[in-house]
Amino acid sequence: MATIAIVYFSGTGHAHLMAEAIAEGAQKTPDTTVQLLRITGEQITNGRWKDEAIATQLNQADAIVFGTPTYMGGVAAQFKAFVDGVSSAWAQQLWKDKIAGGFTHSGGLSGDKQGTLLYLAINAAQHSMVWVGAGEMTQPNGVNRLGSYMGVMGQATPDFTGATPVELDPGDRLSSVLYGERIAAATKRWNR
Repeated sequence: MATIAIVYFSGTGHAHLMAEAIAEGAQKTPDTTVQLLRITGEQITNGRWKDEAIATQLNQADAIVFGTPTYMGGVAAQFKAFVDGVSSAWAQQLWKDKIAGGFTHSGGLSGDKQGTLLYLAINAAQHSMVWVGAGEMTQPNGVNRLGSYMGVMGQATPDFTGATPVELDPGDRLSSVLYGERIAAATKRWNR
């Protein structure tokens, strides 16, 4: 049985929807368990994230997928607090050789999301993890419509009034499902 943990922060709800879609894709692989682990502001004290239950789940997972919105060209502050908060896992190399991946969402078509994915990949490399990219070419049905190969990107025009319901572009949702399938397949191959 492979366990995939999807750990993420979501401000507007878009990253949460992406996490759910990735989980949906991963669960298509037999003998796969998926854990959705949401980072919240309440877990952060004095700028440092702490949640022992989530940390334990991450340490026990076979794969970890990181997710965060892109704010001002980088990861959300809440996600950065999480990264700093799990530095003890880095010091002990508890995540070494786990499969890793990442996703992000922003309001702009570019939104400098590539910088966020680079940060997520660098974080995984610091932990000696094995990064899995998106693995999909840009397709007419909207899959990988933003042309990201490092991880999955999503985009929705911001509605600062809150009048528009939070939803994913259909192509971004499908990209997320396919990424979940890819992460699960890679985890299964890696853990033979």
